[in-house]
Amino acid sequence: MKASRLAAVTAVAGTAVLAVSSPAFAHVSVQPEGTAAKGGYAVIDFKVPNERDNASTTKVEVTFPADHPLASVMPQPMAGWKIEVTKAKLAKPMEMHGEKISEAVTKVTWTAEDKGVEPGYFQKFPLSVGALPENTDELVFKAIQTYSNKEVVRWIEVQQKGQEEPENPAPTLALSAATDDHHGTAAAKDTAAKTETTASDDSGSTGGSDTTARVLGVVGIVVGAAGVAYGALAGRRRSTGSEA
Repeated sequence: MKASRLAAVTAVAGTAVLAVSSPAFAHVSVQPEGTAAKGGYAVIDFKVPNERDNASTTKVEVTFPADHPLASVMPQPMAGWKIEVTKAKLAKPMEMHGEKISEAVTKVTWTAEDKGVEPGYFQKFPLSVGALPENTDELVFKAIQTYSNKEVVRWIEVQQKGQEEPENPAPTLALSAATDDHHGTAAAKDTAAKTETTASDDSGSTGGSDTTARVLGVVGIVVGAAGVAYGALAGRRRSTGSEA
């Protein structure tokens, strides 16, 4: 009886833990495909799970940080979704690739043209963004999720250092350290280094071949000389035999 009661209590406790912890894993989040380096460009995915059993997610709105504007934001076409990119004039123009940019993207909205994100599923909403700021370690995006039953969930609470995660946290993108060059120079350097190493290896191989050829040549000369000596010695023996 005690064992059965203990098992029942454990099961209930486990269910309670799952019930409490599951919403924390179901919020809207953002992650890069690869890395999101400061000063560079990246493809980022907004992961939107459906938290309801009786409604689908039919609209997702992502607001971009005004303190770190992004001039280049390009969504990837998605079947069954209408995508709208909203831009606004910048109070202070910024420079990118030697050109002054006077406007930046403030919001991207995805609206379902079909069923949307149904219960039990999640959907990724990808964007190509840049150039990423160099004066911050993260970007905070505020997202609004709308369901087919008109319910609206606002993922807009900013995580504060040293405090517990809020109930509806805003998607936050962590930025990695800047690379040598934001457009592939580092990769080009790696390629050049590999090419140089390969050339060095090839040069070493050629040197080895020359050394081998020289050694074989010397061996050939020695063998040849030995053959001549042996022939002369054999001739002398035959001559001596005939005189006897």
